[in-house]
Amino acid sequence: MAPMEKVDSVSCRAKTNKDQVLIHGGSFFMGTNGKEGYPEDGEGPARKIEVDSFYMDTHTVTNQGFQEFVEETGYVTEAEVFGWSFVFYQFVSERTKRKVKRMLQQTPWWLVVQGASWKHPEGPDSNIWQRMDHPVVHVSWNDAQAYARWAGKRLPTEAEWEYAARGGLERKQFPWGDVLTPDDEHLCNVWQGEFPKHNTSEDGYKGTAPSTSFPPNEYGLYNISGNVWEWCSDRFAKSVHKRGGRSNPQGPKSGEFRVMKGGSYLCHESYCNRYRVAARSKNTPDSASGNIGFRLVSDIQE
Repeated sequence: MAPMEKVDSVSCRAKTNKDQVLIHGGSFFMGTNGKEGYPEDGEGPARKIEVDSFYMDTHTVTNQGFQEFVEETGYVTEAEVFGWSFVFYQFVSERTKRKVKRMLQQTPWWLVVQGASWKHPEGPDSNIWQRMDHPVVHVSWNDAQAYARWAGKRLPTEAEWEYAARGGLERKQFPWGDVLTPDDEHLCNVWQGEFPKHNTSEDGYKGTAPSTSFPPNEYGLYNISGNVWEWCSDRFAKSVHKRGGRSNPQGPKSGEFRVMKGGSYLCHESYCNRYRVAARSKNTPDSASGNIGFRLVSDIQE
């Protein structure tokens, strides 16, 4: 089912560098050979990749930003068209939970919640009024593409995303190094405790955090690890290291799934150690949930 939108009826905004930083092009080792990686995700082997310079949003698109887009264009997200989206079970009110009829067997912590959407993240009895600076969630890859067209930007390639996320560091697990909590300092929003039963919230958040929480990496990018998964433009393939090329790779030309990077507030070492910069995951372009968002990039105009 295609999303309803009116994006073509309004002129796309001119490219702007507001809230973006210049990422100077260069080469880096993409992926990992480390034992912490997931071979089934196609994380390795590490390979040298070159990317050109580009501008990148310092933070994920917020509820405020997405609301402006919707108000101007009348866009309706796919979750709204479908009438439901996936919500983590601990965030659903008892009233809403009584109406839930489906959950995923392999991941029963995801509930199919009728009425869940970007403006009602935990179902129809929830809202975003106190979370306007948080990342917008329940947005599909198609929704992100529609927003990007309106904003005059685009989704980053997986190579651009990983290059920027590393912040100039080579072969490190995280944007700041190899230790998740150096000096016991939490530098990203991920799960602490026993997943999926108990989150101690030692980093200060159970769900999403504001989009500019925690110190930025050396390139000035906030929450590049954890908080919400971020859509990339590429199609997903396990053999991307063989098929993707070495200079400004765009990903495979065909495939059902799109790449997501960065992990989310639900990631934990015991279950989903994918808040590492080399980690990757996938989803269908019409999928949405309470832990998927996006940030955008802009080309350099000559």
